[in-house]
Amino acid sequence: MNADFPRILTLLRKERGISQKMAAGDLGISQALLSHYEKGIRECGLDFVIRCADYYHVSCDYLLGRSPDRNGAKLSVEDIPDPDAMGKENQIKGSILPTLNKKLLANSLNILFDMVSLTKNKTVVSEVSTYLMLAVYKMFRCLYSANPRNQAGLFTVPKSMARDVADAAMKTCEAKLQACVENDAVGDVMPLESVEPLSLTTEEISRRYPMFASSLLNLIQNSEHRIQGDKK
Repeated sequence: MNADFPRILTLLRKERGISQKMAAGDLGISQALLSHYEKGIRECGLDFVIRCADYYHVSCDYLLGRSPDRNGAKLSVEDIPDPDAMGKENQIKGSILPTLNKKLLANSLNILFDMVSLTKNKTVVSEVSTYLMLAVYKMFRCLYSANPRNQAGLFTVPKSMARDVADAAMKTCEAKLQACVENDAVGDVMPLESVEPLSLTTEEISRRYPMFASSLLNLIQNSEHRIQGDKK
């Protein structure tokens, strides 16, 4: 059995809010045996995996950590909902500030990823995407972990090392991207053949991205205020 099964098995039980004793009874095993399964001390058979999948209404692939989707689906581009097409579901309730900042970020990302695609460079695509995913991961984990009732089993990396490891991974992304744009063939870095697709002026930004330009320029201004300690 893989290392994800004990963690996910425990997570599902705690999310449902039931005791180990109750889950063990429902699953037809002793509490001691379930405890061993949840701690990874003992391995179970395939029949028990199937029983757990039925009990918690998830797929075996999810239980085994093969898919992050409870139904076991493998994510494709077509499966990802377009945020612009989600209507009211895409609106943040409450303060206008989160909605404003979300739009600034989303619109700026449209420009950034257009630039990424224009490079036709695997390293650029991978490192820019991974860096941004790690940034979202760090912020989400920080907020999620603020409530002690939320189950830590959602994550595989221990809390004690998650932030530093994520920071290190982000620095690696920056280093690889820098090597790429400076045309250094280091390790698996694919040097950028031409910087011409990245040629932009503020006028061209407004012309090429009329719907998103103001968001990017505001994001740049806000970021530099923060960098310089400007509290305006």
